[in-house]
Amino acid sequence: MGADLGRGKALDPAEGVVAITRDELGPLPDDLLERPDAARHDPSRWFEYPDRPLEVEVGPGKGGYLVEAAQARPESNFLAIEQDPDVYYYTADRVRRHREAGAIMNARVLRADAVAFLRWRVVDGCVHTLHLYYSDPWPKRKHHKNRVLQDGFLADCWRVLRPGGELRLATDHEELWAFYEQQFAKWCEGVPDGFNATPFVREELPKLPSAPEGGLIGSNFERKFTQLGATARGAILRKDEAAR
Repeated sequence: MGADLGRGKALDPAEGVVAITRDELGPLPDDLLERPDAARHDPSRWFEYPDRPLEVEVGPGKGGYLVEAAQARPESNFLAIEQDPDVYYYTADRVRRHREAGAIMNARVLRADAVAFLRWRVVDGCVHTLHLYYSDPWPKRKHHKNRVLQDGFLADCWRVLRPGGELRLATDHEELWAFYEQQFAKWCEGVPDGFNATPFVREELPKLPSAPEGGLIGSNFERKFTQLGATARGAILRKDEAAR
């Protein structure tokens, strides 16, 4: 059953076709802390063509970027991970409608905490690109610990990315960007103590042709706030080709 967002009809996530089911995800073992890799798999197995490059979007919002990217790159598989139930249902329903119209056949949606999913569910070196756009800035100081781009998340990004793989980021929130810059310095000039990784290579995030003035990726959120005067900033963190 879908969620009703006040639009007069239930949203259909098309479980097993668009939405990832619990059976597909599988259970977590009781001894997970003793065997942290026990439930890790390659999410590519959820797609019709598992050998294609895998792109993962953390927090797709209403799915604007997801739908455009999946149409533009049919040679890739796209997995969007959304925790909020209403947003999840909306995004999955949107993908379903595009799928039924024959527009995209290479995108699926998972309802989960993306940070925990990468940590416990994804094997090493299987992801081609990770996308993190317009993440919640958690502006209050006491909530900064909830920001996605923490050291543990970056360590898991490094681990799940293939050599040469990319983490792509964008935000229009000045304070969050300042936090990102601090994290970039820690992870591009070196690696924090206690993490088995090599430094990322930082690159500029290019503006997509469909992005609005002041934007970078062309999502629904970005279009809304650039119209109000916001300006996006972005970066790519690339895993070294020689990293293993």
